[in-house]
Amino acid sequence: MKHRFTEYVGREFMSLAETMGSAALMFKSVVFWLFRSRFEVGEVVKQAVKIGVDSITVTVLTSFFTGMVLALQMGHSMKNLFNEPMFIGTMVAFSMLKELGPVMTSIVVAGRAGAVVTAEIGTMKVTEQIDALYTLGTNPTRYLLVPRYIAFMIMLPLLTVFADFLGVLGGCLVGMIKLGVSPSVYMDDIFTYLTITDFMHGFLKTFSFAFMIATVSCYKGLNTKGGAEGVGKATTEAVVASMVLVMVLDYFISAALVAVGI
Repeated sequence: MKHRFTEYVGREFMSLAETMGSAALMFKSVVFWLFRSRFEVGEVVKQAVKIGVDSITVTVLTSFFTGMVLALQMGHSMKNLFNEPMFIGTMVAFSMLKELGPVMTSIVVAGRAGAVVTAEIGTMKVTEQIDALYTLGTNPTRYLLVPRYIAFMIMLPLLTVFADFLGVLGGCLVGMIKLGVSPSVYMDDIFTYLTITDFMHGFLKTFSFAFMIATVSCYKGLNTKGGAEGVGKATTEAVVASMVLVMVLDYFISAALVAVGI
């Protein structure tokens, strides 16, 4: 039993090391072609629409109602403690800008856009379209991966800013209707205590999240096997891995930013 457990742990460790090494080589190829090839503006715009614009609806719903429930819960907690809803705008804004806005948006994008990217590349892999690109003299990294990396790195931060604004707006709406907090008081709380550093804390994290989601989605797509069933399996694995890594990275990046005073 002990021998089998050791063998299992060793096999899983070697598999993880091989996966990380392959992903690193893939990213090395992306960086190489990013600076050595012609910029595919049309393809980047196309991917930006798929990744960013098509994710706006779910981002709006998620962030707006997150801000609303934050204001509702914090307002009632403050009423129980101090008999009035104090600093609702400050708490909603801090929560959205530093944590919930970037993290929730990244999870939404990983679940929607990450799945689309993995499924597209995975389908091309199992139907041998990627091999056909090699035959035609086109490098798949330059044609498939670079535009998607660029689109993720541009659109996820923009979506996060949009989500931050909507979350604060949703909190303002609940504060005004349910808690009796006027919009002027709500916004005054925000501008009094919030600084640009608080915004940058969450905004900077989105670039790491975007890089990670793009890497996981593209890697899983390129390594898809087993036909249609394999595409579904790779898509599920990419979404789950991206969501988990967003939460893991969030802690370590937050700790690093706090250490440098951001």
